[in-house]
Amino acid sequence: MKKRVFCAVLIALLGWEALRQMNGTGEPADGLQMVQVMNGEGKRSDLTAVSASRVHQGNLLLVNKDYPVHSEGVTSDIIKLAEHRELTAGYALLDNDTRLSKTVALQFSKMVEAAAGEGVSQFLISSGYRDTDKQKQLYEEKGADYALPPGHSEHNLGLSLDIGSSQMEMSRAPEGRWLEANAWDYGFILRYPKDKSDITGIQYEPWHFRYVGLPHSIIMRDKHYTLEEYLDFLKEQQSVTVKVKGTVYQISYYPVNGSSTFIPVPAGQQCDISGNNIEGLIITSHP
Repeated sequence: MKKRVFCAVLIALLGWEALRQMNGTGEPADGLQMVQVMNGEGKRSDLTAVSASRVHQGNLLLVNKDYPVHSEGVTSDIIKLAEHRELTAGYALLDNDTRLSKTVALQFSKMVEAAAGEGVSQFLISSGYRDTDKQKQLYEEKGADYALPPGHSEHNLGLSLDIGSSQMEMSRAPEGRWLEANAWDYGFILRYPKDKSDITGIQYEPWHFRYVGLPHSIIMRDKHYTLEEYLDFLKEQQSVTVKVKGTVYQISYYPVNGSSTFIPVPAGQQCDISGNNIEGLIITSHP
C-alpha cells in the first residue's frame, strides 16, 4: 500500500513538473526525461512524459478508411529517390518523381542487394510517398475500387511502396515470391495478404509492402498477423519479450490518457516509441 501511495504522489509531482516545462503548445515536450525510478525487480527506468500527439507518429501507425494520416504522422525524411543514386542501385524507378522515406529507402536498398545475391534482380518501384493532393487525384481518376480517399492511404505516410518486377506481374514474378519469403527480415511486411482481406478491408496486393521495422515484422510473419491483428495482440498482451537475430526486445503497450502519458523507459537501452494511430503507444527497447 505504501508503495502505491508513493507512486501516486510521485506521478502527481511529475505531472506538475511537466506543466512547468511546457513547450509553448500546451503539451509537454516529447521525450522529456522526468526522473529515474526502480521497479520491483531492482531495475532502473526513466519515467518519461510523452505528449498525446505521439499516438499519431511512428512506424506502427494503422492507416485505413477508419484511421487517417495526421500531419505529424508523415515521415520527416521524405526524399526524391532519383536524386540519390546511392539508394537506387539494383532496381528501377517507374517514375523519376517517386519519393520515399530515406530510412525506408536504405532498408529497401539492403533488401534488393540481398535478393540480387540470390539471383533475383528485376525489381522496380512503381509508387512511394504520395501527398494528399496526389492521392486525391488518384482517387478521383481510379475510384474507390482502386484507391483510398486522400489521407487514408498508407502511401500518405512515406512508409509504404509498391514494388514491381520488370519481368512479369508480381503474383508470378520471382521478385514477388522472394519478397513474400524474405521481406520480413528487413522490417517490411506484405500489407494486404491474400487470405486477410476481411481484416484489412483491402484485396490481395502482392506489390504493396509496408515498413514497420524489426522485431515487429518478424513477429507478424511468425504469427501470420496483419498489422491490425498485431496491434490488437500488443494491446491485449501489454508486454511481449522476443529474441530476433540474437537481440532480445521488450515491447510494451501503453494507453494514452489526456494530453500526455508517463511511460517507463528502461535506462541504458535503445528505445523506439510509436503510436498505433488510435489510442496507444508501443515502446520497443533493446540493449
